[in-house]
Amino acid sequence: MFRILFLAALIWWGGRFIHLPRPLRLVLLGLLFLAVLILQLILPEGHALREATGGSPAPWLLLGGLGALAAGYGWIISQLKLRAQLKGSPRPMSQTPSLFSDTELNRYARHIVLRELGGPGQKKLKQAKVLVIGAGGLGAPALQYLAAAGVGTIGVIDDDVVENANLQRQVIHRDQDIGMPKVFSAEAAMRAQNPYVEVRSFNRRLTAEIAEDLFADFDLILDGTDNFETRYLVNATAVKLGKPLISGALSQWEGQLSLFHPKSGSPCYQCIFPEAPAAGLAPSCSEAGVVGPLPGVVGAMMAVEAIKALTGAGATLQGEMLIYDALYGESRKIRLTQRADCPVCGAG
Repeated sequence: MFRILFLAALIWWGGRFIHLPRPLRLVLLGLLFLAVLILQLILPEGHALREATGGSPAPWLLLGGLGALAAGYGWIISQLKLRAQLKGSPRPMSQTPSLFSDTELNRYARHIVLRELGGPGQKKLKQAKVLVIGAGGLGAPALQYLAAAGVGTIGVIDDDVVENANLQRQVIHRDQDIGMPKVFSAEAAMRAQNPYVEVRSFNRRLTAEIAEDLFADFDLILDGTDNFETRYLVNATAVKLGKPLISGALSQWEGQLSLFHPKSGSPCYQCIFPEAPAAGLAPSCSEAGVVGPLPGVVGAMMAVEAIKALTGAGATLQGEMLIYDALYGESRKIRLTQRADCPVCGAG
Protein backbone atom coordinates (compact mmCIF):
# COMPACT_ATOMS: atom_id res chain seq x y z
CA MET A 1 0.00 0.00 0.00
CA PHE A 2 2.86 2.35 0.80
CA ARG A 3 4.23 1.81 -2.70
CA ILE A 4 0.95 2.98 -4.20
CA LEU A 5 0.87 6.01 -1.91
CA PHE A 6 4.43 6.80 -2.92
CA LEU A 7 3.43 6.53 -6.59
CA ALA A 8 0.45 8.84 -5.96
CA ALA A 9 2.74 11.38 -4.29
CA LEU A 10 5.12 11.13 -7.24
CA ILE A 11 2.28 11.80 -9.68
CA TRP A 12 1.04 14.80 -7.72
CA TRP A 13 4.27 16.53 -6.70
CA GLY A 14 6.37 15.31 -9.62
CA GLY A 15 3.65 16.38 -12.04
CA ARG A 16 3.55 19.79 -10.41
CA PHE A 17 7.34 20.07 -10.76
CA ILE A 18 7.13 19.46 -14.53
CA HIS A 19 4.10 21.80 -14.77
CA LEU A 20 1.39 19.24 -15.50
CA PRO A 21 -2.02 20.94 -15.17
CA ARG A 22 -3.84 20.24 -11.91
CA PRO A 23 -6.89 18.65 -13.64
CA LEU A 24 -4.60 16.20 -15.46
CA ARG A 25 -2.89 15.21 -12.21
CA LEU A 26 -6.28 14.62 -10.59
CA VAL A 27 -7.30 12.40 -13.51
CA LEU A 28 -4.09 10.38 -13.18
CA LEU A 29 -4.66 9.91 -9.45
CA GLY A 30 -8.24 8.82 -10.13
CA LEU A 31 -7.08 6.26 -12.68
CA LEU A 32 -4.48 4.93 -10.24
CA PHE A 33 -7.12 4.59 -7.51
CA LEU A 34 -9.54 2.77 -9.83
CA ALA A 35 -6.82 0.40 -11.04
CA VAL A 36 -5.84 -0.55 -7.49
CA LEU A 37 -9.46 -0.96 -6.40
CA ILE A 38 -10.23 -3.21 -9.39
CA LEU A 39 -7.20 -5.38 -8.58
CA GLN A 40 -8.36 -5.73 -4.97
CA LEU A 41 -11.85 -6.77 -6.06
CA ILE A 42 -11.04 -9.24 -8.85
CA LEU A 43 -7.87 -10.96 -7.61
CA PRO A 44 -8.18 -13.82 -5.11
CA GLU A 45 -6.96 -13.47 -1.53
CA GLY A 46 -3.27 -14.13 -1.15
CA HIS A 47 -2.43 -13.14 -4.73
CA ALA A 48 0.99 -11.47 -4.86
CA LEU A 49 -0.25 -8.40 -6.74
CA ARG A 50 -3.18 -7.99 -4.39
CA GLU A 51 -0.90 -8.23 -1.38
CA ALA A 52 1.50 -5.72 -2.93
CA THR A 53 -1.32 -3.21 -3.30
CA GLY A 54 -2.70 -3.49 0.22
CA GLY A 55 -4.18 -6.99 0.54
CA SER A 56 -7.77 -5.80 1.06
CA PRO A 57 -10.15 -3.36 -0.63
CA ALA A 58 -11.33 -1.98 2.73
CA PRO A 59 -8.52 0.60 3.21
CA TRP A 60 -8.94 1.82 -0.35
CA LEU A 61 -12.70 2.13 0.00
CA LEU A 62 -12.16 4.10 3.20
CA LEU A 63 -9.59 6.31 1.45
CA GLY A 64 -11.96 6.84 -1.48
CA GLY A 65 -14.77 7.79 0.89
CA LEU A 66 -12.58 10.34 2.66
CA GLY A 67 -11.52 11.72 -0.70
CA ALA A 68 -15.16 12.07 -1.79
CA LEU A 69 -15.99 13.88 1.46
CA ALA A 70 -13.05 16.23 0.96
CA ALA A 71 -14.08 16.90 -2.65
CA GLY A 72 -17.66 17.58 -1.56
CA TYR A 73 -16.49 19.95 1.16
CA GLY A 74 -14.27 21.74 -1.35
CA TRP A 75 -17.17 22.08 -3.78
CA ILE A 76 -19.40 23.61 -1.08
CA ILE A 77 -16.68 26.08 -0.13
CA SER A 78 -16.16 27.03 -3.79
CA GLN A 79 -19.90 27.68 -4.19
CA LEU A 80 -19.92 29.90 -1.10
CA LYS A 81 -16.91 31.81 -2.43
CA LEU A 82 -18.60 32.23 -5.80
CA ARG A 83 -21.73 33.65 -4.18
CA ALA A 84 -19.57 36.07 -2.23
CA GLN A 85 -17.79 37.08 -5.43
CA LEU A 86 -21.06 37.59 -7.30
CA LYS A 87 -22.17 40.00 -4.60
CA GLY A 88 -19.08 42.07 -5.32
CA SER A 89 -16.62 43.84 -3.08
CA PRO A 90 -16.02 47.45 -2.05
CA ARG A 91 -14.45 49.70 -4.66
CA PRO A 92 -10.73 50.17 -3.83
CA MET A 93 -8.82 53.43 -3.54
CA SER A 94 -11.44 55.79 -4.92
CA GLN A 95 -14.67 55.24 -3.00
CA THR A 96 -16.92 57.56 -5.07
CA PRO A 97 -17.43 56.27 -8.63
CA SER A 98 -18.31 59.75 -9.94
CA LEU A 99 -15.25 61.58 -8.57
CA PHE A 100 -11.60 61.46 -9.61
CA SER A 101 -8.58 61.95 -7.38
CA ASP A 102 -5.77 64.21 -8.57
CA THR A 103 -3.72 61.10 -9.37
CA GLU A 104 -6.52 59.70 -11.51
CA LEU A 105 -6.96 63.00 -13.37
CA ASN A 106 -3.28 62.97 -14.21
CA ARG A 107 -3.35 59.29 -15.13
CA TYR A 108 -6.25 59.68 -17.57
CA ALA A 109 -5.19 63.10 -18.91
CA ARG A 110 -4.61 61.73 -22.46
CA HIS A 111 -8.17 60.46 -22.49
CA ILE A 112 -9.67 63.62 -21.05
CA VAL A 113 -8.14 65.83 -23.75
CA LEU A 114 -9.64 63.66 -26.49
CA ARG A 115 -12.64 65.49 -27.96
CA GLU A 116 -14.59 62.22 -28.33
CA LEU A 117 -14.06 61.20 -24.68
CA GLY A 118 -13.28 64.11 -22.40
CA GLY A 119 -14.21 64.16 -18.74
CA PRO A 120 -17.75 62.79 -19.28
CA GLY A 121 -16.40 59.84 -21.25
CA GLN A 122 -13.81 59.02 -18.60
CA LYS A 123 -16.52 59.24 -15.96
CA LYS A 124 -18.58 56.68 -17.92
CA LEU A 125 -15.57 54.37 -17.99
CA LYS A 126 -15.10 54.75 -14.25
CA GLN A 127 -18.73 53.82 -13.63
CA ALA A 128 -18.75 50.93 -16.11
CA LYS A 129 -18.63 47.21 -15.37
CA VAL A 130 -17.09 44.90 -17.97
CA LEU A 131 -16.86 41.11 -17.82
CA VAL A 132 -14.11 39.33 -19.77
CA ILE A 133 -14.60 35.63 -20.51
CA GLY A 134 -11.15 34.02 -20.60
CA ALA A 135 -7.78 35.33 -19.42
CA GLY A 136 -5.85 33.81 -22.33
CA GLY A 137 -4.60 35.16 -25.64
CA LEU A 138 -7.40 37.67 -26.27
CA GLY A 139 -8.34 38.24 -22.65
CA ALA A 140 -4.79 39.12 -21.59
CA PRO A 141 -4.35 42.33 -23.65
CA ALA A 142 -8.03 43.27 -23.33
CA LEU A 143 -7.81 43.09 -19.53
CA GLN A 144 -4.59 45.09 -19.45
CA TYR A 145 -5.94 47.92 -21.58
CA LEU A 146 -9.33 48.01 -19.86
CA ALA A 147 -7.58 48.36 -16.51
CA ALA A 148 -5.15 50.98 -17.82
CA ALA A 149 -8.05 52.91 -19.39
CA GLY A 150 -9.79 53.20 -16.02
CA VAL A 151 -12.82 50.93 -16.46
CA GLY A 152 -14.18 50.98 -12.91
CA THR A 153 -15.10 47.32 -12.44
CA ILE A 154 -13.54 44.48 -14.43
CA GLY A 155 -14.64 40.89 -14.02
CA VAL A 156 -12.68 37.93 -15.39
CA ILE A 157 -13.73 34.28 -15.40
CA ASP A 158 -11.46 31.36 -16.36
CA ASP A 159 -10.78 27.91 -14.90
CA ASP A 160 -7.33 27.42 -16.45
CA VAL A 161 -3.86 27.80 -14.93
CA VAL A 162 -0.83 29.54 -16.43
CA GLU A 163 1.38 27.20 -18.45
CA ASN A 164 4.79 27.73 -19.99
CA ALA A 165 3.32 27.48 -23.51
CA ASN A 166 0.96 30.40 -22.76
CA LEU A 167 3.74 32.95 -22.26
CA GLN A 168 4.52 33.27 -25.98
CA ARG A 169 1.34 35.37 -26.41
CA GLN A 170 -0.56 35.79 -23.12
CA VAL A 171 1.48 38.76 -21.98
CA ILE A 172 -0.43 39.54 -18.79
CA HIS A 173 1.13 36.44 -17.20
CA ARG A 174 4.80 36.02 -16.21
CA ASP A 175 7.16 33.08 -15.90
CA GLN A 176 6.82 33.15 -12.12
CA ASP A 177 3.04 32.74 -12.51
CA ILE A 178 3.30 29.25 -14.06
CA GLY A 179 0.92 26.94 -12.18
CA MET A 180 -1.16 29.84 -10.82
CA PRO A 181 -4.84 30.19 -11.86
CA LYS A 182 -4.97 32.65 -14.74
CA VAL A 183 -7.61 34.85 -13.12
CA PHE A 184 -5.39 35.47 -10.09
CA SER A 185 -2.32 36.14 -12.21
CA ALA A 186 -4.34 38.58 -14.34
CA GLU A 187 -5.85 40.22 -11.25
CA ALA A 188 -2.40 40.83 -9.75
CA ALA A 189 -1.19 42.38 -13.01
CA MET A 190 -4.24 44.65 -13.30
CA ARG A 191 -4.02 45.81 -9.71
CA ALA A 192 -0.32 46.55 -10.18
CA GLN A 193 -1.16 48.48 -13.36
CA ASN A 194 -4.02 50.50 -11.87
CA PRO A 195 -5.01 50.33 -8.18
CA TYR A 196 -8.02 52.55 -8.91
CA VAL A 197 -10.04 49.80 -10.58
CA GLU A 198 -11.99 47.00 -8.95
CA VAL A 199 -11.17 43.49 -10.18
CA ARG A 200 -13.52 40.55 -9.63
CA SER A 201 -11.93 37.17 -10.32
CA PHE A 202 -13.93 33.98 -10.85
CA ASN A 203 -11.66 30.94 -10.90
CA ARG A 204 -14.08 28.53 -12.47
CA ARG A 205 -15.56 27.45 -15.79
CA LEU A 206 -18.49 29.40 -17.15
CA THR A 207 -21.60 27.19 -17.08
CA ALA A 208 -25.26 27.68 -17.87
CA GLU A 209 -26.06 27.45 -14.14
CA ILE A 210 -24.15 30.61 -13.25
CA ALA A 211 -24.05 32.57 -16.52
CA GLU A 212 -27.18 34.69 -16.02
CA ASP A 213 -26.39 35.65 -12.42
CA LEU A 214 -22.85 36.54 -13.41
CA PHE A 215 -23.71 38.57 -16.53
CA ALA A 216 -26.51 40.48 -14.79
CA ASP A 217 -24.04 42.57 -12.79
CA PHE A 218 -22.07 43.82 -15.82
CA ASP A 219 -22.78 46.35 -18.58
CA LEU A 220 -20.71 44.78 -21.35
CA ILE A 221 -19.34 41.31 -22.10
CA LEU A 222 -16.06 40.49 -23.88
CA ASP A 223 -15.66 36.92 -25.10
CA GLY A 224 -12.10 35.73 -25.70
CA THR A 225 -12.71 31.99 -25.44
CA ASP A 226 -11.51 29.43 -27.97
CA ASN A 227 -14.34 26.87 -28.02
CA PHE A 228 -17.75 27.06 -29.64
CA GLU A 229 -19.67 25.58 -26.72
CA THR A 230 -18.72 28.51 -24.49
CA ARG A 231 -19.19 31.06 -27.29
CA TYR A 232 -22.77 29.89 -27.87
CA LEU A 233 -23.49 29.98 -24.13
CA VAL A 234 -22.05 33.50 -23.82
CA ASN A 235 -24.05 34.69 -26.82
CA ALA A 236 -27.35 33.17 -25.66
CA THR A 237 -26.97 34.64 -22.17
CA ALA A 238 -25.98 38.09 -23.46
CA VAL A 239 -28.96 38.15 -25.83
CA LYS A 240 -31.38 37.03 -23.11
CA LEU A 241 -30.20 39.78 -20.76
CA GLY A 242 -29.86 42.43 -23.47
CA LYS A 243 -26.11 42.87 -22.92
CA PRO A 244 -23.79 43.98 -25.75
CA LEU A 245 -21.19 41.33 -26.58
CA ILE A 246 -17.77 41.91 -28.12
CA SER A 247 -16.45 38.65 -29.54
CA GLY A 248 -13.01 37.93 -30.95
CA ALA A 249 -11.35 34.89 -32.51
CA LEU A 250 -7.88 33.89 -33.72
CA SER A 251 -6.28 31.39 -36.06
CA GLN A 252 -2.62 31.30 -37.08
CA TRP A 253 -2.10 34.76 -38.68
CA GLU A 254 -5.69 35.98 -38.79
CA GLY A 255 -8.04 37.50 -36.26
CA GLN A 256 -11.61 38.76 -36.30
CA LEU A 257 -13.88 40.70 -33.99
CA SER A 258 -17.37 42.17 -33.88
CA LEU A 259 -19.92 43.67 -31.51
CA PHE A 260 -23.17 41.70 -31.27
CA HIS A 261 -26.24 43.39 -29.78
CA PRO A 262 -29.64 42.27 -31.16
CA LYS A 263 -31.43 44.56 -28.69
CA SER A 264 -30.09 47.47 -30.75
CA GLY A 265 -30.99 45.89 -34.07
CA SER A 266 -27.76 44.09 -34.95
CA PRO A 267 -27.28 40.32 -35.32
CA CYS A 268 -26.10 37.98 -32.59
CA TYR A 269 -23.14 35.61 -32.80
CA GLN A 270 -25.30 32.63 -33.78
CA CYS A 271 -26.82 34.59 -36.67
CA ILE A 272 -23.35 34.56 -38.24
CA PHE A 273 -22.24 31.14 -37.03
CA PRO A 274 -25.45 29.05 -36.88
CA GLU A 275 -23.64 25.88 -35.78
CA ALA A 276 -20.21 24.76 -34.71
CA PRO A 277 -17.94 23.57 -37.52
CA ALA A 278 -17.11 19.89 -37.86
CA ALA A 279 -14.15 18.59 -35.91
CA GLY A 280 -10.87 19.64 -37.49
CA LEU A 281 -12.29 22.50 -39.58
CA ALA A 282 -11.65 25.13 -36.90
CA PRO A 283 -8.58 23.94 -34.95
CA SER A 284 -7.59 25.67 -31.73
CA CYS A 285 -4.42 27.72 -31.34
CA SER A 286 -2.67 24.74 -29.71
CA GLU A 287 -3.47 22.65 -32.79
CA ALA A 288 -2.98 25.14 -35.63
CA GLY A 289 -0.58 27.60 -33.98
CA VAL A 290 -0.81 31.37 -33.67
CA VAL A 291 1.79 34.12 -34.11
CA GLY A 292 2.54 35.68 -30.71
CA PRO A 293 1.63 39.37 -31.27
CA LEU A 294 -1.68 38.63 -33.06
CA PRO A 295 -3.72 38.13 -29.84
CA GLY A 296 -2.29 41.45 -28.63
CA VAL A 297 -3.50 43.23 -31.75
CA VAL A 298 -7.00 41.74 -31.70
CA GLY A 299 -7.34 41.88 -27.92
CA ALA A 300 -6.38 45.57 -27.94
CA MET A 301 -8.98 46.15 -30.67
CA MET A 302 -11.58 44.51 -28.43
CA ALA A 303 -10.64 46.92 -25.63
CA VAL A 304 -11.01 49.87 -28.03
CA GLU A 305 -14.46 48.62 -29.06
CA ALA A 306 -15.40 48.35 -25.39
CA ILE A 307 -14.31 51.94 -24.71
CA LYS A 308 -16.34 53.20 -27.69
CA ALA A 309 -19.39 51.16 -26.72
CA LEU A 310 -19.29 52.38 -23.12
CA THR A 311 -18.73 56.07 -23.92
CA GLY A 312 -20.59 56.49 -27.22
CA ALA A 313 -17.45 57.65 -29.01
CA GLY A 314 -17.14 57.06 -32.75
CA ALA A 315 -18.75 54.07 -34.48
CA THR A 316 -18.52 50.55 -33.10
CA LEU A 317 -18.33 47.30 -35.07
CA GLN A 318 -21.99 46.60 -34.40
CA GLY A 319 -23.38 44.96 -37.53
CA GLU A 320 -19.89 44.55 -38.97
CA MET A 321 -16.98 42.15 -38.62
CA LEU A 322 -13.39 43.31 -38.82
CA ILE A 323 -10.94 40.73 -40.18
CA TYR A 324 -7.22 41.35 -39.74
CA ASP A 325 -4.63 39.41 -41.74
CA ALA A 326 -1.30 39.85 -39.98
CA LEU A 327 0.67 37.82 -42.53
CA TYR A 328 -0.02 40.31 -45.33
CA GLY A 329 -0.84 43.39 -43.22
CA GLU A 330 -4.39 43.68 -44.53
CA SER A 331 -7.69 44.54 -42.85
CA ARG A 332 -11.20 44.30 -44.23
CA LYS A 333 -14.74 44.64 -42.93
CA ILE A 334 -17.85 42.74 -43.90
CA ARG A 335 -21.46 43.66 -43.19
CA LEU A 336 -23.50 41.36 -40.93
CA THR A 337 -27.26 40.97 -40.95
CA GLN A 338 -29.70 39.47 -38.49
CA ARG A 339 -31.33 36.16 -39.40
CA ALA A 340 -35.07 35.93 -38.92
CA ASP A 341 -34.77 32.20 -38.23
CA CYS A 342 -31.98 32.54 -35.66
CA PRO A 343 -32.88 30.31 -32.66
CA VAL A 344 -31.39 32.86 -30.25
CA CYS A 345 -32.49 36.30 -31.45
CA GLY A 346 -34.78 35.61 -34.43
CA ALA A 347 -38.49 36.38 -34.61
CA GLY A 348 -39.34 32.74 -33.97
